[in-house]
This record gives sequence, C-alpha cells and structure tokens, in this order.
Amino acid sequence: ELLNSYDTDAMARIFREFGEERFAYPIAKRIAAQREKEPFTHTGQLVELIYATIPAAARREGGHPAKRVFQALRIAVNSELDQLSQCLDTAFNCLNPGGRFVILTFHSLEDRMVKQKFAGYCQGCTCPPDFPVCVCGKTPQVRLVNRKPILSGEAELNENPRARSAKLRLAEKL
Repeated sequence: ELLNSYDTDAMARIFREFGEERFAYPIAKRIAAQREKEPFTHTGQLVELIYATIPAAARREGGHPAKRVFQALRIAVNSELDQLSQCLDTAFNCLNPGGRFVILTFHSLEDRMVKQKFAGYCQGCTCPPDFPVCVCGKTPQVRLVNRKPILSGEAELNENPRARSAKLRLAEKL
C-alpha cells in the first residue's frame, strides 16, 4: 500500500531516515514510475527495481542492496521508532530507584534513540548557564553504568555472526 500510494518525496524520506539509504530518491522516483505501469503486488518486484537502480559499485558493498529499503518500510509500517520511544518511557517509569535499565539494540536508529533518551534522563539542571542559582530544580534521573555501549566479543561473533550489530546499553535509576 505504501509503495503504491505515497508520493516520491515521502517515500524518499522514509528510505533515507529509516533505512539510511544513500540512493533513497532515485529508488523512490523509480518506484513511482514503475507503479504507473503496474502496481506492486509482491516483494520480488521491489527487489528487482532496487537492484536495477543502485549502481553496480554500491551493490558490491554492505550486504543485499534491498536490505535498507525493506528495513525502512518495516520501521515505517510498524511505527517502530514511536513504539520504542513509548516503551522506553514506560519501562523507565516502572523502575524503582537502584533498578537497572538494560536495552539491546540492533541498528543505528534504535541505538541513537536509546542513547538520546538515556542522555535526557541523565541531564540535570536545564537553566541557562548565566543564571546564578538553579530555578528549574531538575536533577538527573539515572546514571550511566557504561558510558559506551557493550559490543559483542570475538568469541560471541564466531558463534553468532548476527550479533555484530548488537549494542547493549544500561543505566541505573537514581
């Protein structure tokens, strides 16, 4: 439905923002042109179109050429980032002081959102620096247990190569 109804700019935005696809606009433009001839009815049509749109040099790097577009479509259709944001806030509010908030992410968009949420929870006073005394009264709600994410080790990667993209972040509620 999305491929057959969204305009070129909206599709390109989805592919760029949610799939981090470098060729988002050419792919979206080609989708719009193709659906004028025949609507998309199965994924194979989209795979062929993406493969034909992406330059040969780019197809040789970074896995399957359609991977990022399919990721973007999945995230957009399922509202995954909105769901993640709500989940983070709800889970954080359920924690008792001293409780640990542990989250495992599998791609950069998820990890960026978790990192920014944790940074927001860690932020204290938001008063302008030139105020002599804090008037906002905001205090940090968590402390980061690890500043950097924990990544899979070599032994784990040998056993499970799909763990290469996994990042574990944790914070402790104050």
